[in-house]
Amino acid sequence: MCGIAGFIDFKDNFTYHAEENRRIAARMAAEMRHRGPDSWGEWVGEHAVFSHSRLAVIDVERGLQPMKRTVEGYEFVITYNGELYNTDELRADLESYGYEFTTSSDTEVLLYLYIHYGEKCAERLNGIYAFAVWDSMRQRVFVCRDRFGVKPLFYTEKDGALVFASEIKSLFKYPGTEPKLDKTGLCELLALSPARTQGVGVFKDILELRPAHYMTISRSGCKISRYWQLQSHEHTDSYDETIRKTRALLYDAVRRQLVSDVPIATFLSGGLDSSVITAIGANELKKRGERLSTYSFDYEGNSKYFKASSFQPDSDTQWVPRMVEEFDTDHTYLTCPNDALTDLLEPTLLAKDLPGMADVDCSLFYFCREVKKKHTVVLSGECSDEIFGGYPWFRDDHAFKTPAFPWCYDLSLRKNILLDSVRETLDLDGYSRMRYDESVAETPTFDGDDATEKRRREISYLNINWFMTNLLDRKDRMSMASGLEVRVPFCDHRLVEYVWNIPWAMKNKDNVSKNILREAAKGILPEDVRLRRKSPYPKTHNPHYEAAAKKLLADTIADGKAPVLALCDKEKLDGIINGSFDYGKPFFGQLMAGPQFIGYILQLNYLLTDYKPKIV
Repeated sequence: MCGIAGFIDFKDNFTYHAEENRRIAARMAAEMRHRGPDSWGEWVGEHAVFSHSRLAVIDVERGLQPMKRTVEGYEFVITYNGELYNTDELRADLESYGYEFTTSSDTEVLLYLYIHYGEKCAERLNGIYAFAVWDSMRQRVFVCRDRFGVKPLFYTEKDGALVFASEIKSLFKYPGTEPKLDKTGLCELLALSPARTQGVGVFKDILELRPAHYMTISRSGCKISRYWQLQSHEHTDSYDETIRKTRALLYDAVRRQLVSDVPIATFLSGGLDSSVITAIGANELKKRGERLSTYSFDYEGNSKYFKASSFQPDSDTQWVPRMVEEFDTDHTYLTCPNDALTDLLEPTLLAKDLPGMADVDCSLFYFCREVKKKHTVVLSGECSDEIFGGYPWFRDDHAFKTPAFPWCYDLSLRKNILLDSVRETLDLDGYSRMRYDESVAETPTFDGDDATEKRRREISYLNINWFMTNLLDRKDRMSMASGLEVRVPFCDHRLVEYVWNIPWAMKNKDNVSKNILREAAKGILPEDVRLRRKSPYPKTHNPHYEAAAKKLLADTIADGKAPVLALCDKEKLDGIINGSFDYGKPFFGQLMAGPQFIGYILQLNYLLTDYKPKIV
């Protein structure tokens, strides 16, 4: 993966001050050098300037960017962040039209695909991507993002120029662009975060190109279009055929994503999702005479304090060795020291540009940094629960009856810590309900659904467009902070399209969670692993973290000068520090309870300290 940035203005000629504009582009790219530590470059054209920081994965020597090609006298230039999993098919198609390739990189294939098909190229892509193309023939810039937003892309307008980048921090390196927070941004931070409304960059005037959209910038202005969306229709396949097709789609997604010119591995928790990806990967590599590398994660002293719950019925300790032995993987056990969970709160905020999932982000940041020492590409099991209906709110009566995001019903903990003046100014409940209503209204409907199935589609759509997007953003930022590429086979759009329309009676047959995936894994996984109950990303159970987080927040606000006190009531924060938590009532998701809320407040303070946004 990589970091991309650039700016476009058809009222200016950037070549008149080429070196100055090159320096601006270089500064923007330098802010994302962590995303692409292997090489970097800039290109200056009349009306567009691109920069690129590259993480070399395919055709390491020749896939340099920005990449330029000339066809019939017209110049085309691309800056691209991502990975295509149908490169061979696309190359063969283009070769049939007479295109000749000088590299084996997917970058060159993508550029020629755009040259040949124009904006229709997006519909042909299978992968994770965000890219921009300068098109001298059509006199425009084409910007596109993958279907589920695995790869980020933000933009803003400044003095007539459209400025874009993979990360928000890069935009602030463009002259005159500075961080500001208005009511919308504060509501995002205080009502919705660590989730975020698609298209909203939280900072004022910072926007996001939504997943499955492309943007064209020309003399006539900026136009944004959607090129893909889920379609709801009747599922006509039998139960057995549904299992066969799901297995085939999943196997093909994993097989495609094993392509790499650098070492590849998988994250392995011993749960259903990571195990099935690992099993397929190990079997495929074995055919090539290779051995799959795997990684598992835990926390210092975690086994001593682990307590089973409905969300986390058992630990991964016994299951990882089971999988390692079964598939003979080259396994590495990683353990995160507890001090890292508070020490890394600020670095992870800086990596994400926004507050996130506190210690969950910190541990992932730490683990990815360790994995990067030996590997550049890993496959991960994210997004299975959103696709196959693994979360409790897919079957929870409360979720069906409550018009709110099911991972964040109650905003009282968030509201109670605010200054009265802030709480009265920001209608957090109203903002959250507005964003919820907008999303539900977008849900693709099918006339054949009864009321229950219709509501379940709404919950599923919310999960894909909010909860899943948040997890993908977390994974991208925490992994790319160390230049590690993470691939997510469950996000293959063909698989998602198919599973979307499988009725709940099949998905949850015999009241077995994620039944279709479990049935598809028959013959691939050992039976005990295949039938293991869901267990989420590992969380520390050591009380050290709670104590350390409370102490850090107490020290932060002790003198009354912490920026977060412009929003939060110090006495109420003191009450949280000195109180005890109800771990059965997470403030976000399934496991983010009191200690994670303190971590979130600390990250909010780091945001205000490090970015120094103006409150407008």
